[in-house]
Amino acid sequence: MASSKLGRFLEQSNLRNRDGALGADMVVGLSSAKQIIATKAHLSDVKLTSHRILPSRHFAYVRDTSRRGDKLSLGYNRDLSSYLVSSISVVFKVNESEGLLSDYLYMYFNRPEFDRYARFNSWGSVREAFSWDDMCEMDIEIPPLPVQQKYVDVYNTMLGSQRAYERNLRDLDAVMAASMEGFKHDSPMVAVGALLEKISCRNRDGAIANVQGININKEFMPSVANLTMADLTKYKVIQNPQFAFSAMQTGRDERMRIALFREAEPALISSAYSVLRVKSELALAEYVMLWFSREESDRYGWFVSDSSIRSRLELSRFYEIEIPLPPVEKQRALVSFYNARHLIHKNVLAIGALSKKLCPILIKGSLEETNS
Repeated sequence: MASSKLGRFLEQSNLRNRDGALGADMVVGLSSAKQIIATKAHLSDVKLTSHRILPSRHFAYVRDTSRRGDKLSLGYNRDLSSYLVSSISVVFKVNESEGLLSDYLYMYFNRPEFDRYARFNSWGSVREAFSWDDMCEMDIEIPPLPVQQKYVDVYNTMLGSQRAYERNLRDLDAVMAASMEGFKHDSPMVAVGALLEKISCRNRDGAIANVQGININKEFMPSVANLTMADLTKYKVIQNPQFAFSAMQTGRDERMRIALFREAEPALISSAYSVLRVKSELALAEYVMLWFSREESDRYGWFVSDSSIRSRLELSRFYEIEIPLPPVEKQRALVSFYNARHLIHKNVLAIGALSKKLCPILIKGSLEETNS
């Protein structure tokens, strides 16, 4: 099977939001995981007329690779709606009449080999970039359309399952939000300090090596710190169902840094975190976590943070925050939804990770089938 230059199949788009028809709610970002994500930019005073329009079934990428973990930030708009991306992004589509499916190309982009190629062929001084010309000059082997479609169908089936799970998550979120809104009006308010207490258990025997951190979504994740020379005996042990709380950066991120640990095996967290547990029989840990997962809670936490450079939410001030406390039976009913959500969320993450691993396998399979 002969290779072709990728540029043969691509058409660049330069549509701009000149009439301002698309607002700030339609601005998206592009991740190095090849996903369209919510933008991190502050858009309150930004004019959007120069932003590029990302129509349905179009791709967009950011040329810079040197500051993005040696990866190319790219996204593919599978939705019917158009979005806006930064003016520095390159927007393009596939001319499928030439014999390449857009979905197949997206699978092709989702391989580590593509990121390595883009990084190797990036050029520049301060910032190295993978230009549009470099993209077009890339050699690519294209199987016949029926073979492409066969492997695209496998991939899209997996993505369909992921989207179904995500719809279930949104439904559960709506039910839980409505319940908690009702609790604000018919349940007594109780200070967090009456429900939670700080504990400190250290990894003194060094038996635990799994070090975790908290991300901005209030989830535990493997620590990104360099642990080569770290003394893990000084790290704090956290177990199910205990909280990790950080006073730092609440003002910067406008989110409370709190997460509920739910894994069977204990883990370690930095000594900079506080480990909290429920001390009252009137409260369930999952209910408390649900309350602090709300955007309103994050905004209030930011509001009551101190005026330091990092806007800390000190533990003493966190303890003063009041939350509604319905009867345990009502908490337990709500927690059943929370547990279902936690399981579905894990499935979404698992499918997402599997789909990334599947792309190289599917592309390889399609090429082997064509050449056999």
